[in-house]
This record gives sequence, structure tokens and C-alpha cells, in this order.
Amino acid sequence: MTGPSATVVWTTETKGNPMSGTVPIPHGLPMERDAGPFAPPSEITRLRDARPVSPLVFPDGHQGWFVTGYDAVRQVMADTRFSSRQDIGVLHVPYETPGMPVATEPSPQIPGLFIAMDPPDHTRLRRMLTGAFTVKRMKQLEEHIIDVAERRLDEMARMTPPVDLVEEFALPVPSLVICEMLGVPYADRATFQVNSAKFLVKDQPLEEKMAAYGAMTTYLAELVVRKRAEPGDDILSDLARHDELSVEELTGIAFLLLLAGHETTANMLGLGTFALLEHPEQLAELRANPDLVPDAVEELLRFLSVADIFYRYATDDIEIGGETIAKGSTVVVSLLAANRDPERFDNPDALDIRREARGRLAFGHGIHTCLGQQLARIEMRAGFAGLLRRFPTLELAIPAEEVRLRTDMNIYGVHELPVTWTTAS
Repeated sequence: MTGPSATVVWTTETKGNPMSGTVPIPHGLPMERDAGPFAPPSEITRLRDARPVSPLVFPDGHQGWFVTGYDAVRQVMADTRFSSRQDIGVLHVPYETPGMPVATEPSPQIPGLFIAMDPPDHTRLRRMLTGAFTVKRMKQLEEHIIDVAERRLDEMARMTPPVDLVEEFALPVPSLVICEMLGVPYADRATFQVNSAKFLVKDQPLEEKMAAYGAMTTYLAELVVRKRAEPGDDILSDLARHDELSVEELTGIAFLLLLAGHETTANMLGLGTFALLEHPEQLAELRANPDLVPDAVEELLRFLSVADIFYRYATDDIEIGGETIAKGSTVVVSLLAANRDPERFDNPDALDIRREARGRLAFGHGIHTCLGQQLARIEMRAGFAGLLRRFPTLELAIPAEEVRLRTDMNIYGVHELPVTWTTAS
């Protein structure tokens, strides 16, 4: 086995909840999507139902923990004794940032990559960005984001179907928005999108992953140097005005915001459209009641959880869900499993756009809760509302089983989504 997505081998032990009996211990993360494109891996579901805080054996033989129950996942992500750093111990798994290489020894922190930091370093860098992503600031951008989505739909409407919804809509909308916000030339998107996609491939030689990472950071380092010399009206220019930030820190921040700012929302738009098309009763209700789009977005976030697996390192002995996690242990949490936990959500495996349950964990929890969650929500609301309004006869152009799923990537979604619609004669 070469990584956390490797083939699962099961052993058993009787320790743990006496009500659960003998519980299997996974060797490697059980990530095979064997229950359909929108369902969690069935082995994860079984493990959560039997033992929501379970031992997990990593490919190098190190035993850590796999947390799948809703309450336990929230507790882990809220407790700062579970560190996101790699320079204090061996995580034996990738960085929390999707796609980072497997570590076999303590690794130095990457400057600016605050998602892999703890307070006070995390606090210092995140505080500099908070003002750019406030609810008020996002509300001010909403009309512009709607306009971006509508212009892309104008382009799509001029095309002869079938078209790939990912290429023509789901990827361009968040890419355009994040490029404008950061001050990244949209004309350079082909380069950074190719490299970000390469970087997120799960099973590939380390040198290929790092080559993609190096290409992105080299480009962004040159960009932030220009921003420091000739600042504009954008987030990277605002950050570049902070003299205490090094070029390396600015580059790390830019890398994180650019990667997260287009990959996650693009995959939610693509996979979310696929999910709606495969749930025609929900789609019909949404078309009949456009005011339900915000609720539908929240439900799709819960139902799909495209950013699923996150990693932590225990800096103390900590009790979670009746289990004692020893200091130095690697802990893996599954947001998808938590968001499908029947102990928290009624009928959790059903897509229900009228669901009113609160507490979804699609954007994480605790100090690392997604900084851009309001931006993502606005992009998805604008995207789904516009798409359903402009293309009332939208449907898949290929059988559902032929849609290529991103099971090979660290952010889930679809590689392409060929769609068609009835055109005016």
C-alpha cells in the first residue's frame, strides 16, 4: 500500500464499545466508492455504525485513529490539542491540504500554509485575511458573482449541446471569481488549473506531485513580488503591503487560497448538478420553488462533502468517544461520514432540499473552519439558480454510470459532466 487510499485489509479486535462486539480495524483508509457516486464508502459507514472512533493502521505500520461519528468529529476539530502541524511529529499521512505528500519524518512548516499551522502562527495569518471574507464583504460581491455566472451561462447557451458542464461552467465561475479577488490574471488559468489538478491526484510519484506544486509556487512567487512592487486593488496586493510577511509566506497563502478557491466550489457545482439530475423529484421541486436554492445548497454541501478527509496529530492524551487517543497519535476524520451520521441527521442518506437540520460539517469546524465558506455559498447559489432557470430541460448526455468520478483525486467530484438540453427550433 502506498498511501491512505490504498486497498483495505481488515483485522479484528474486541476492545471498544462492548455493544459493538468484534470490530474490524482497517489497514489504510477504506475509500472505495462501492455504494454509488453519492454515497460514502460502505466500509466507512459500517465502521462508523460499529465504532465511530476506531483504530486505524497506516501503510507504514503505524497505528492511529479514524474518527467517523458526528459528535466525535466535531470534538476533534474543535480541540486545539489536535494539531495540524507536521513539524512536531510524524503524521504518516498527507498534510491536511489535499494532496500533500506522505511524510515519513517530521517536516518543516511551509511558510504561509496556515491550514497546516496551529495558534499563534495560524491566528496571525488568518487574521490578516478575515476582513476580505466577511459576510458583509461577500454580500457586496454577490451581484458581481451572479453576473459572472450569468455571463458563463450566456456562453453556454450559444453552444450546440452536448457540452461538458465542468469545462464550460462549473470550473470557470469560481476560477473567474477567485482570480479577480486575488489579483491573479485569469489568462493564466490554464497553467495553474493544470498544475492544481496534477497536484491533487492521489496515487502518483512524489516527484510528479512536487513538480506540480513547484510550478504553482514559482508562478505565484513571481506574482506576489510584482504585487509588492506595484500593488493593485486585490487581496494579494493588500497582503503584500504587510512588510512583516515574507515572499515565501505570501506565496504559501496565495497557493492555499487559489487552490481552495476554485477546486472545491467547482466540484460542488459539477457533482451537485449530477446529484440533482439523478434525483428528479428533488430537481422538479427546486425548479418549481427557486426560493429553495439556498436550502438546496446547504443540503448538497452535507450530502456530498467533497472535501472529506482531514488529519490531526494528538499533542496530549485525549479521550474521544470513550477511547483514549495517546499523545503522538495520528487522527484522521471523515466529514462525509459525520455528515451522514444517523445519530445526527434523520434519514441522512436521502437528498432532501427541504431539510432544515443545522450543524453540517462540510466546511469543517473549529479554528480551521473554511475561511471562504460564504463566498462558496454565494457562488453555488448563483450557479445552481442560474443553471436551472436558463436550462429547464437540462439532462445528462451520457448514462449516469459512464460519468467519470474523481475517485483518483483528493477533492471529490466529476472529471466531466456531459449535458444536453432542448434547443429552440
